[in-house]
Amino acid sequence: MATAAARAAIGDSEFDRDTAVVARPGEPGTYDIDLSAGWTIIAAVNGGYLLAVLGRALREALPHPDPITITAHYLTASQPGPAVVRTEVVRAGRTMSTGQASLFQTDAEGREVERIRVIAGYGDLDALPDEVRTSAAPPAMPSYADCVSSDDAPDDGPVTGSTAILQRLDLRLDPATAGWAIGAPSGTGDMRGWLGLADGRDHDALSLLLAVDALPPTAFDLGLKGWTPTLELTVHLRTRPAPGPLRVSLTTRNLAGGLMEEDAQVWDSADRLVAQSRQLARAPRG
Repeated sequence: MATAAARAAIGDSEFDRDTAVVARPGEPGTYDIDLSAGWTIIAAVNGGYLLAVLGRALREALPHPDPITITAHYLTASQPGPAVVRTEVVRAGRTMSTGQASLFQTDAEGREVERIRVIAGYGDLDALPDEVRTSAAPPAMPSYADCVSSDDAPDDGPVTGSTAILQRLDLRLDPATAGWAIGAPSGTGDMRGWLGLADGRDHDALSLLLAVDALPPTAFDLGLKGWTPTLELTVHLRTRPAPGPLRVSLTTRNLAGGLMEEDAQVWDSADRLVAQSRQLARAPRG
């Protein structure tokens, strides 16, 4: 973990710089960004990072600050480099506003290609009621110090291609869900770990959109290797996270027809469930 003296602040960190969007003059609701190669995994830009980019653009476009619910459909794989985000305000209410956004890139033939389309409901996490009634519980897992760092992963693991995103994260996996890295997956379809950002920046609403898609895919724990592209991802934010690392738990209970679901729960240092998600992904082919 980053030391206290070296901790980056929310708003002034690598994550903030790499998700920053620039309003295009004369085109309301349109934003430019240069997608960073630092958030790539295997052959494409990570889906959680991309969701945070569109989430930031919608924050600029809508009158409310926080994504309460956001759903993305990943249409084509995004690559590092220039992109444009076009947003639309669907409805602006008193406590909630709804918007949609799409991210486009130019392909090798000079054609504009839509990469992702999002619809989201925004509100203010600080204005939500305090009452909690839940049967959910934080995942049982070893302490941060007793979990496995990505630095300990063998060179011949199941990830072939870019692992640049791992340098942006402070990730420690529960050893019970890390056997895949040495060729001994549990077969249960679980993944758990502690998650921070490498520069020590605390989490906020936008980085929770990254957190739900930052751990290795549960396909690895099922004994599958290779890219697991996300087709659809829905995230619900429940409250603003307390400072400190998150605990993230992923589960897959059904793989059929070449597709698998992945359910995520994200807990903060105060043992609060701060985010939940479900994504549909294509299982690795062989």
